Amino acid sequence: MNIRTNILLRVYLAFGLIVVLAGAVFTKLCYLQFAQGKKWKAMADSLSVKYVNVDAARGNIFAVDGSLLATSVPEYELHMDMLAGGIAADTVFYDKVDSLAAKMSQFFGDRSAREYSMILREARRDSSRYQLIRRKVSYQDLKKIRQFPIFKLGRYKGGLIVVQQNKRILPFRSLAARTIGYKNENVKNPVGLEGAYSEYIQGQTGKRLMQRIAGGVWMPVNQEEEIAPKEGADIISTIDVNFQDVVQNALQKQMIKSNADHGAAILMEVQTGEIRAVANYSKVAPGEYKEKFNYAIAGNQDPGSTFKIVSYLALLEDKLVDTNTMVGTGNYPIKGHTIKDSHGSIGVVTVKKAFEESSNAAVAYLVDKNYHNDQAKFTDHLYEWGLNEKLDLQIPGEAKPVVKNPKNKSWNKNMSLPQMAYGYEMQLTPLKMLSFYNAIANNGKYIAPIFVREIRRLGSPVEQFKARVINNKICSDVTLKKMQEMMEGVIIEGTGKRIIYNPLYRIAGKSGTAQVADANKGYKARRQYQASFAGYFPADKPKYSLIVVVNDPKNGYYGAEVAGPVFREIADKVYSSDLEMHQNLPSHYVGNTQLPQVKTGNMRALQQVYHQLGVKPLFAANAPRSADTSNGIAPQEIKYKKGTVPTVTGMTLSDALYVLGNAGYKTAVRGSGVVAHQSVTGGSMIPKGAKITLELQ
Repeated sequence: MNIRTNILLRVYLAFGLIVVLAGAVFTKLCYLQFAQGKKWKAMADSLSVKYVNVDAARGNIFAVDGSLLATSVPEYELHMDMLAGGIAADTVFYDKVDSLAAKMSQFFGDRSAREYSMILREARRDSSRYQLIRRKVSYQDLKKIRQFPIFKLGRYKGGLIVVQQNKRILPFRSLAARTIGYKNENVKNPVGLEGAYSEYIQGQTGKRLMQRIAGGVWMPVNQEEEIAPKEGADIISTIDVNFQDVVQNALQKQMIKSNADHGAAILMEVQTGEIRAVANYSKVAPGEYKEKFNYAIAGNQDPGSTFKIVSYLALLEDKLVDTNTMVGTGNYPIKGHTIKDSHGSIGVVTVKKAFEESSNAAVAYLVDKNYHNDQAKFTDHLYEWGLNEKLDLQIPGEAKPVVKNPKNKSWNKNMSLPQMAYGYEMQLTPLKMLSFYNAIANNGKYIAPIFVREIRRLGSPVEQFKARVINNKICSDVTLKKMQEMMEGVIIEGTGKRIIYNPLYRIAGKSGTAQVADANKGYKARRQYQASFAGYFPADKPKYSLIVVVNDPKNGYYGAEVAGPVFREIADKVYSSDLEMHQNLPSHYVGNTQLPQVKTGNMRALQQVYHQLGVKPLFAANAPRSADTSNGIAPQEIKYKKGTVPTVTGMTLSDALYVLGNAGYKTAVRGSGVVAHQSVTGGSMIPKGAKITLELQ
């Protein structure tokens, strides 16, 4: 084979291989284009464009009076498209970028104008289409930012990209914060109303089309959402913001004063079961307390002496004792233990007196003696009254009550019954205990508390709630009446007399002091106590029930001394603010009902005051005092002769200065109050500019 033939053979072979390879590539392209075209196109779109969820504005949570407890406010994240139409030309951008940087520096105050200018210029060189400008911008600030240089060129021309987000705020800050709760994707269990009613509150999410640009950054394709989100429904709670403030302040003060570990207070409306206020505090530092755990609904502990109402209710209902039955106090020995009265024996007294003085020995003896041979009869009452069941609350986190019976393995036939009689060997939450007290106030009707009254969407009710009835009648009217009298006796003659009693209105209740067991070492560890006070008011026509629980106080531990002052402060302030409860107040407690004397003074100012107060003034004949007529109040000036000294005795200082100043006299003042004496008597003739001394008292 010659050289020429060899070369041609190689050329043909190489050309043939190229043709075959080209054919294979062409065939593959056709296969990808026509056979798998839809698949790869969808994949390409998913990598460069996608829809993302846009959270809806969560619904509002309102107090019972319409006050806003929780709401969502818009918050914005600002970005900038450095290649937007209005600044595409370098001359436009670089002519205004320094002005924009200066404005941003002045407005935000976190960087100098030079630093902002460098950031913007660098983003321009990198052709950034989604440069971050600012996070967490309010709507009011956004309106001002839109007027900055470059941005004010227009919605699309200026390059400003606004991404709206929603921020949850509590207008009253810490007020009822734990009851309001929160919705957090990282928290498995829901908290408060936000968590329990999230399905209603969260609304329906929208959709926004996003495009991936250089650097793996996703930016909105359009300024508006493709599918607009729908706002959530509103929750009308039962909380009263004024009462909530009272309850929180009263509890917090006592927590600090007693150096307690934690505590709770709950105010409930008797007939409706609506919770008007609930406060929970945990110590986070010396003298500092915050709401970190809802002890009111999840704080299961031995209730102590507040449980005695249940024991006496069973004894009275079974007609095993009466209020005048005599019983010994002091010590009651049981196998392996002696139940003692911490204040010592008060001798042999009536059942009513033993209850009023909170004798542990008396109630332990009565329950043990009368139910010892049929112990299930006592616990059957507790189960019949539902004390062993949850209240099925509207908010999550309720602890399961622990109430033993003789079938339990831990039941001790010698100790369990007398221990339970005064609130041990069981676990109940403060709200569970309050609900039973509320049943006594509510003429025996035992209802489950509620925190939400209504759900509304666009102002229209979606769902309304009423308290669930647990037991229509926990006992007979005779038993109920005796129990109510005994509870009122605690305040009049018993442990609550010194601290709780108020002569203006009647209160019924019971104090409680329980030794709390250590989780690891039991009762033999360092002694810890739980002080509590539960009751209702006004006792003659109950409207509110209330419980206060203070755990591990270091300065005193008796229920009446530690929890009692909180109960009294809350009850007093609630009573004073609810006019329906004291319409029949005795006349000697009503203030002065006679009209005040009206003296000569600044009549224009007086008329303005009357106008603001809605008082109809009359202006008639001259008289030194106001006249009470069917048409209104007649304030009338006392005239004085020109050139003579006016009489200003009895006036306030401001009016006296006004009158004497207009008459042309100088004044000197001593004392405070109203004018009792003037150095120059009224009607005297002295030259203008003379000095008159006023003595006030």
